Amino acid sequence: MGQKLKIVGWVGVGALAGALTTVSLQTVARGNMTPLPLEELQQLAAVFSMVKSDYVEPVDEKKLITEAISGMVSSLDPHSQYFDKKSFKEFSEGTSGRFVGVGIEITQEDGLVKIVSPIEGSPADRAGLKTNDLITKIDDTAVKGLSLNEAVKRMRGEPKTKVVLTILRKDENRSFPVTIVREEIKTQSVKAKMVEPGYAWVRVSQFQERTVEDFARKVEELYKQDTPLKGMVLDLRNDPGGLLDAAVALSAAFLPENVTVVSTNGQLEESKFIYKASPQFWRRNSNNDPIGKLTQATGGGLKKLPLVVLVNEGSASASEIVAGALQDHKRATLMGSQTFGKGSVQTVRQLGPDTALKITTARYYTPNGRSIQAKGIVPEVMLDETSEGNVFAALRTREADLDKHLSNGKEAEKKDLEREKAREEAIKKLEEEAKKPVAERRLPEFGSDKDFQLQQALNQLKGQPVKVSTTLAERKNDSKDSKD
Repeated sequence: MGQKLKIVGWVGVGALAGALTTVSLQTVARGNMTPLPLEELQQLAAVFSMVKSDYVEPVDEKKLITEAISGMVSSLDPHSQYFDKKSFKEFSEGTSGRFVGVGIEITQEDGLVKIVSPIEGSPADRAGLKTNDLITKIDDTAVKGLSLNEAVKRMRGEPKTKVVLTILRKDENRSFPVTIVREEIKTQSVKAKMVEPGYAWVRVSQFQERTVEDFARKVEELYKQDTPLKGMVLDLRNDPGGLLDAAVALSAAFLPENVTVVSTNGQLEESKFIYKASPQFWRRNSNNDPIGKLTQATGGGLKKLPLVVLVNEGSASASEIVAGALQDHKRATLMGSQTFGKGSVQTVRQLGPDTALKITTARYYTPNGRSIQAKGIVPEVMLDETSEGNVFAALRTREADLDKHLSNGKEAEKKDLEREKAREEAIKKLEEEAKKPVAERRLPEFGSDKDFQLQQALNQLKGQPVKVSTTLAERKNDSKDSKD
């Protein structure tokens, strides 16, 4: 099948040896000898030498080199990145769905950390922590004043180390400490439940290494319930993407065998590739095909089940691949709002034992040949976020908002003045919402009975009237779709 590109894939790269002043200096670029620009590299060496000798105080050589590499890569586009030891570890944890910690999904409320849900089987779950518990202290540090990221870092650590969380449980009107031993946590990127008899809701929050297995297991459990399935809502809202092979596998669960899911095209020969709905395009070993097992377990029913896919501005990359494939094959009705518009593929190439380069290597295209770069997928049915309209949609960053983003085609995109105005209005609304009690704030939890878009998706499946947005329209740009 040849070498496949993944949005996250590890490809070894040989070390570059030699002095900057060597006249014949060349580098091997994927088998081709490409001369390096000698004059510019001599300038780089000269600048490095001057900074070392003339700067007001001594500077760390490794830091200078790292910053130079980071600057070079980050100038390309928003998604290319140099990983040092720390950032590479964090990136690896994010894509593997594994990290060392206590095992809770959290958010912030009134300056405290609120537990959305303990991860099943995690130390936090075994310790009896519950949804809506508030964390007031982590060890001896008060949570109030910490950012969510700072709180997460304090709860993570080395395996078998202890952390003491002070819990405020409002419904029991008590506060108490809980000592938890950290261990490796396997995050769950898939949630599924029957929201009404015969109608399932399956949410994929990110495409990780375990996503396909989790999806297959949870959907099979839905099929085993007493009430036969009449329809499904696949919820990809705010799904930032992840692994390309996971997106191909999940698409294949709903599509006929061997149809095109997505194609990629870039400068390298290996980046010109077509991914199809066939196990060879996602199976990591010969004994592991959860999608094939799911198809067999459901008697092929999932490929015919009426399907609605929910998307929004936060649906990006791998989730757009799934949405685009299901839309082009007319397998599902897409509902919600126009997606993020990340139509590029990144490959991770390891430089050393703990450093790597994440670099954009291709654009991807839907089965019908559409590039969605800086544009996104447009749903057939546009939905507002709530029954009262769109509250904060304009605040969500899109690919087209990112500095140095790849263009969709050859022409420059014009600034969206209407969106700028909408963002200003949304910021004012956000400030007003923050002053309200939590129970009165808008945008309820995805999958809840107050989830307006989910209710419209269910209406669509049942053939009932849908409250379509009267304000949302397709975002236009002046770029022309072009295949490289």
